[in-house]
Amino acid sequence: MTTTILQDAAELVERARTVFEGDPDALTVLEDLGTRLGEPLRLAVAGIVKAGKSTIINAILGEQIAPTDAGECTRVVTWYRYSAEPSITLYPREGPPRQMRVRRSDGQILLGLDGLAPEEVDRIEIGWPANPLRWLILIDTPGIASLSTSLSQRSADQLVSDVSPSIADAMLYLTRHMHESDVRFLEAFRESAATPLRTVNAVGVLSRADEIGSGRIDSMISAGRVALRYERSPELEGVVFGVLPVAGLVAQGARTLTQREFEEFAALAALPRPERERVLVSADRFVHRTGEGPSGSYARRDLLKRFGLFGVRLATSLVRAGAASRTELASALLEHSGVNELGRFIRLHFGFRADELKARAALDGLRRLLDHGERPGGEEILEQVERVESAATGLAELALIADLRAGTVPLAAPDAVEALRILGGSGTDPRTRLGLAQDTRAARIPRRIEAELERWRALAESEGIEDTAREACRIVVRSLEAQASALEL
Repeated sequence: MTTTILQDAAELVERARTVFEGDPDALTVLEDLGTRLGEPLRLAVAGIVKAGKSTIINAILGEQIAPTDAGECTRVVTWYRYSAEPSITLYPREGPPRQMRVRRSDGQILLGLDGLAPEEVDRIEIGWPANPLRWLILIDTPGIASLSTSLSQRSADQLVSDVSPSIADAMLYLTRHMHESDVRFLEAFRESAATPLRTVNAVGVLSRADEIGSGRIDSMISAGRVALRYERSPELEGVVFGVLPVAGLVAQGARTLTQREFEEFAALAALPRPERERVLVSADRFVHRTGEGPSGSYARRDLLKRFGLFGVRLATSLVRAGAASRTELASALLEHSGVNELGRFIRLHFGFRADELKARAALDGLRRLLDHGERPGGEEILEQVERVESAATGLAELALIADLRAGTVPLAAPDAVEALRILGGSGTDPRTRLGLAQDTRAARIPRRIEAELERWRALAESEGIEDTAREACRIVVRSLEAQASALEL
């Protein structure tokens, strides 16, 4: 019977308990690795200070849970897990965990550190009944302004540690502009694993994307061009899986749009065009020209805070285009904000490969333990770790998909498109990989796999092909062979 990489990793972690019997520190690490294999995928949200990390988390969760001000709690690593009932647990660096009371104000959670300084807190864990947390654990990290500061170093140590596996299986890296320091951090995250498994498990997010176009109605189009340029830049080759523009404030506002806010936007949309354009020409004009339009300055200031000038302009335009209810407007805002595309991207490329990414972290942890010194039985487990790593087709697929998206693989354009599909770039189910309709009879799948295998094996052995293209063809062959094995062909 064929086992999965997750099952193989779990078995090796269990066998290692015998090897490290009598070593409480090592056994604690193994306990953590075993627990991690049974958890949802851990997705860290990292980036520079004021990149909008908490806003993106709120947009993903659909509620204003993560604190977005510059308070002390934004300086502490915060985990968001699924829980049937809301809960908050504070983990001091010294002493037992503390259960905190869940308090809300204006719909937002009030977080405190129970009298501790941020430096005295290891992490906060928030349990919440949000559907995305059924398959994701979100980890909000302090802003990375400079790796010389203590709080920035804390983020770096937990994400790119040299002595222990990263706390995250994958990462969203938020930035307003991609600088050399951002690239260095992303490279460090990629290289942090002790395992030789090469993969790409980070996504760049051009956050606050609406600001790139100065809040113009076409700002997201401009941001999309900038994101594509970053994605295809040599500096990010093999470092990020892609770069996506997201207007986080718009997405967060859309998730929590109220009926009153919809009515405010509808009233703005109903203004005569000259009056509407005067009101929306700038943030200052929008707030203070109370003689024009239906709302007072307080209500307008609230809309501006919740949606930003771009969001106000966009919402007004969408109402004029036919969004006739709060639900319709919220749906349209979410789609235009980029957060829906980000969610699809995360699920397609990380969610469907969660087992491989979690196993990679466990194998990394085992390698680090076994490299500390010789132990009876340790060499055999290390050999098994290497065997499992060498068979990890899914991680090789992720790395090659990133290269294909960046346009750095010297394959003919039709071959590159087909390779991307076979590797799971559009979906990981067999029919999608093979370019078959979803209602294709199962009996046709083996024949299609055999035909594709024959073609890609021939391409891999053809003369005149560059080495990088040849290696890419071999990974495609491995992917097809893995599909054949899964179908027991």
